[in-house]
Amino acid sequence: MDIKRITSGLLGFPLVLIIFLIGNKYIVDVLLAVVTILAMDEYLKAISKVCKPIKWIAYLSCVIIALIPIIPKEAIIPITILAIPTILLILFAHVIATNMKTSFKDVAYTFLGICYIVFFMSFIAIIDGMKDGKILIWYTLIASWGTDIFAYFIGKKFGKHKFSKVSPKKSIEGCIAGVVGALAISLIYTYICNTFWNMEFSYIYVSIMIIILSLIGQIGDFAASSIKRYVDIKDFSNLIPGHGGMLDRIDSLLFLAPFAYMFFTII
Repeated sequence: MDIKRITSGLLGFPLVLIIFLIGNKYIVDVLLAVVTILAMDEYLKAISKVCKPIKWIAYLSCVIIALIPIIPKEAIIPITILAIPTILLILFAHVIATNMKTSFKDVAYTFLGICYIVFFMSFIAIIDGMKDGKILIWYTLIASWGTDIFAYFIGKKFGKHKFSKVSPKKSIEGCIAGVVGALAISLIYTYICNTFWNMEFSYIYVSIMIIILSLIGQIGDFAASSIKRYVDIKDFSNLIPGHGGMLDRIDSLLFLAPFAYMFFTII
């Protein structure tokens, strides 16, 4: 049993709980921006093995997360959509300004990181700012971390059928256990929401949502693994004992966040 992994989880969960339950939207989004910067730093260091990322644009884009609270709610999504071509425009302007010393490959890797980390993370901040966001955000965390926990422990003990060469340690048994575990926790959470907080969440809708989000999150985990394999590293960093880097910890959360937002706009 990985004692470091368990210890980090036990220490980290109360901190996340306090931040999302007690922290106002300004505190939450500033802290999310810090997490985004840490994850971006790990990503840039990793891809620096295969390209020359345009770091100043990547780091500056992380500030977008901290600015979300001051943007009118009705303008958040349009501005987020517009930011994507704007950043791509700036990246290619940088190519022109450096007289082709920055290559298309550098632009592509940098832009991928910004979309992958910054824009996906922005949906966590957007969800937290929604009506009942303090309640809804936990479905996102359950789908991600609940899946990770059950997939890790069940897969480690019972996993016999390997899932993919992208991440050899992951098993089909672990992936199934991750979905089932996240689903079980989410249904218990739904009962609490409906009973004590007077919500009217549909158990069927929540079940469908969590199953889909869990599977998307696992693809996100594989996506991060494919990046690490490409640049030949085991973890993005050793920031969190037993878990690796910040990006290792939030890889699945990043991928499922936009889809969680979509489900929450319907619920």
